[in-house]
Amino acid sequence: MEKTIAIVGAGLGGLTLARVLQAHGVAATIYEGEASATSRTQGGLLDIHEETGQVAVRAAGLHDEFLALVRPGEDAKRVVDRHGTILYDLPADPGSARPEVDRGELRGLFIDSLAPGTIRWGHRLASIRHRVEGGYVLSFSDGSVTHADLVIGADGAWSKVRPLLTPAEPVYSGTCFIEIALASGRQDCRASVAAIGSGTLMAVAPGKGIIAHRYADGHVRGYVALNRPEEWMRSIDFGDPSAGLRRLAAEFDGWSPLLTAFVTHSDAEPWLRPIHALPVGLAWHRVPGVTLVGDAAHLMSPFAGEGANLAMYDGADLAGKLVEHPDVEAALTAYEERLFLRSSASAGRSAQNLKDFFGQEAPQSVVTLFDRP
Repeated sequence: MEKTIAIVGAGLGGLTLARVLQAHGVAATIYEGEASATSRTQGGLLDIHEETGQVAVRAAGLHDEFLALVRPGEDAKRVVDRHGTILYDLPADPGSARPEVDRGELRGLFIDSLAPGTIRWGHRLASIRHRVEGGYVLSFSDGSVTHADLVIGADGAWSKVRPLLTPAEPVYSGTCFIEIALASGRQDCRASVAAIGSGTLMAVAPGKGIIAHRYADGHVRGYVALNRPEEWMRSIDFGDPSAGLRRLAAEFDGWSPLLTAFVTHSDAEPWLRPIHALPVGLAWHRVPGVTLVGDAAHLMSPFAGEGANLAMYDGADLAGKLVEHPDVEAALTAYEERLFLRSSASAGRSAQNLKDFFGQEAPQSVVTLFDRP
């Protein structure tokens, strides 16, 4: 392929796309707004699904390296009620088809697999416009400008590429997360950490929850989840983290102290993360020379576990279509037909699972969810 390819965003979707293209001898450049691969933390663990994420890893030729990142034993799941009573307890599965890996380590694997210079760090897209003679002009916040024949938006929830295809924007789901954590070796929280089990603890009730994951080294990361309006979020001030955490803990009045300790004793900076989603079934008409992968195309809540998996699968699938079809527009059409079908199904499950987690039937609805074959 002789066309210039610009990938906007160095998340897992954009990285997979570039890696699979390069494996087939096709060059692409990734433009990423962050200053470096380590400029911010990359979140917690991901369960990589056999039918999506692992397909992408294999297409990238990185399956053996991926297996070295797997964290055995951390896929255990435990559901409890507000009193800490165990309602569901699934032990770890050494042969799980959805093994857990650290998001940062997986991202690092893909970054290291790319040819030097593939990623242009510190290039935050400011604007993009179509050129009369074809292709697109990309302008970045540092003042630099480039052009490309083909542009793929892998730039996440608030994609600057998406408006070229659709006016759709993410909508607040009604649920927000606040990050919590406990450092390894906290003697004052030993009982709470033990209550997690070896994987993830989900303490849920209508409209709220405390979710915590125990890592192999003993540290804990998770979040508080609350169904609250946007006005409530604007009223929260974490300028004084201790005061903010006390206010959060008050939302769980009457809950077991073993559970509220994850909030009152948290040593994480309490970031507020409202959960947004694009409309289920989002599709668009074909626009020459541009498409989307990952959250830019199908942002959804994390309650189907599909976000990162679909992003990687999107990247691998799009690369495969571009290699397979000599005509770029035929490749993009074939890719988007499949994209719309798989993302609609996953987004629908995600939206329903979010309701199950914090709806009026919680926590029994969560037990039912995990009991489904």
